Amino acid sequence: MSTKVAGIDVHKKVLMVVVNEPGAAEQDWNRAKFGTTTAELRRLAAWLGERHVEEAVMESTAQYWKPVWYELEPHIRLHLAQAHSNKARRGRKHDFADARRLVRRFLAEELILSFVPGTEQRAWRTLTRTKVQLTEDQSRLHNQMESLLEEMRIKLSSVVSDLLGVSGYRMLRTLAGGETDPALLAALADGRLQCSQAELIEALSGQPHPIHLQLLGLFLDRYDVVAKQIAQLNQAIAEALRVHQQAVMRLSEVPGFGADSAQQVIAEVGPQASTFDSAAQLASWVGVCPGLKQSAEQNHSGRSAKGNRFLRRILNQAAQAAVRKKGGYFQALFQRLLPRLGYKKAIWAVAHRLCRLVWKVLHQAVRYIEYGTELDPIQQRKRALRLLLNLRRLGYDVTLKPNQELA
Repeated sequence: MSTKVAGIDVHKKVLMVVVNEPGAAEQDWNRAKFGTTTAELRRLAAWLGERHVEEAVMESTAQYWKPVWYELEPHIRLHLAQAHSNKARRGRKHDFADARRLVRRFLAEELILSFVPGTEQRAWRTLTRTKVQLTEDQSRLHNQMESLLEEMRIKLSSVVSDLLGVSGYRMLRTLAGGETDPALLAALADGRLQCSQAELIEALSGQPHPIHLQLLGLFLDRYDVVAKQIAQLNQAIAEALRVHQQAVMRLSEVPGFGADSAQQVIAEVGPQASTFDSAAQLASWVGVCPGLKQSAEQNHSGRSAKGNRFLRRILNQAAQAAVRKKGGYFQALFQRLLPRLGYKKAIWAVAHRLCRLVWKVLHQAVRYIEYGTELDPIQQRKRALRLLLNLRRLGYDVTLKPNQELA
């Protein structure tokens, strides 16, 4: 054990640091306590440098590990351990003991380490994840406005497909301004709406209270702010990933994906997915491959392990969209798996395929080719050979001959 490794037990206000001493007992290892301010983190970096520490390992405690990581990243090689892999025995937990255990288990390769991307990719992640949060806020506001309209006995969402579309937004904004006449509100609708004026007037005939109108105005104002911020984030993400525009375009060609989901995937795994050596490794990290819980040579559960929840969400949504593409490969795959696995597991199997395809598109810089339901010549040949072998085992004398009419 010649390598000097620092174990850092991270808290919000304090850091407990232990540095192993080769050949010395654990109780004799160097240890110190530091704060979490920028000045204290710089003092920690200097303290580790004086002791010629080459690596440091810390737990992924909430968000508190990030300032420590960012400050020490230029100086030493860092590792981030998942907290449950360094769990102490009940009644045996102590801050410095936790730090010593981090070092001991790291050297024994018993810790589960997390993937932390570089500075540029972390900035991409911040942009895309913030956009996802704002989109969720936007959906929440939409639901709140619809609930408020139901309380006012206004059934606009029953006759308009998009409550906050051009026509719906115009009517809601006028309603929030104090206009409650159903005929005047219905006259603001676009002529391309599928419903009639009579249906609109009936849906807009309610009994709104002034407090309802005030709340509706507040919801619409907040919705406008969120929509503006999402537009700004879209521009920022596009500018940040402009260098990797080709990767975004290749990935957006995959069924179920678009420019937005492609940008989110690249922000999570990188433009070449270079951290992952194989598609199976990426699928395992994301958590879309079948799990393994084996005992007595029997697998008692195939439930997928936890992984990157942001990518799991994207792949699940992409799988839902891909199986709806008529005549596509993933629709045929889904229909083949559906009777045996059921809807949820079949969708998850498609998400697994999509994850492996994402790695191939990014890592090998290839484009997706949609064969649809047409038979692949290679697979068709393999199937013919397999059937030929089965027939010969049954005692038939069969030879393969190409059909001239189909050739």
